[in-house]
Amino acid sequence: MMPNTIRLHRVLRATPERVYRAFLDPDAMAKWVPPNGFTGKVHQMDARVGGSYKMSFTNFTTGKSHHFGGEYLELVPHERIRYTDKFEDPNLAGAMQVTISFKAVSCGTEVNITQEGVPDAIPADACYLGWQESLALLAKLVEAEIPNTP
Repeated sequence: MMPNTIRLHRVLRATPERVYRAFLDPDAMAKWVPPNGFTGKVHQMDARVGGSYKMSFTNFTTGKSHHFGGEYLELVPHERIRYTDKFEDPNLAGAMQVTISFKAVSCGTEVNITQEGVPDAIPADACYLGWQESLALLAKLVEAEIPNTP
């Protein structure tokens, strides 16, 4: 089998600045990246070209965790993020490459995500489902308009 490539497209009712920040803020990522049924923790993040990150997801039912991380390859503020992604589990070998582009549109931000090199052990449909769940949580985070209160 060949590793899969996953492509996703969303339009969010938020500025490119806000959406871009949600991909690089550790607290934001812990809130929206884990798909349903998982908690997430960002163990380390150095969001600069050549910098790296480490994160883990824990299955809330079983308590089992899987760790992953990678290196930032390209950061163009409010336009593009490109990074590698690699699981620590030897059964999920190989490095993935993720490219996220942000484009201002009339009602917010168009987001395009390409994840290349998804390990064979992860079915493409399960990967799409996980991303869809995560992106729904991202929308709840970045689209919320909370008034400034004293």
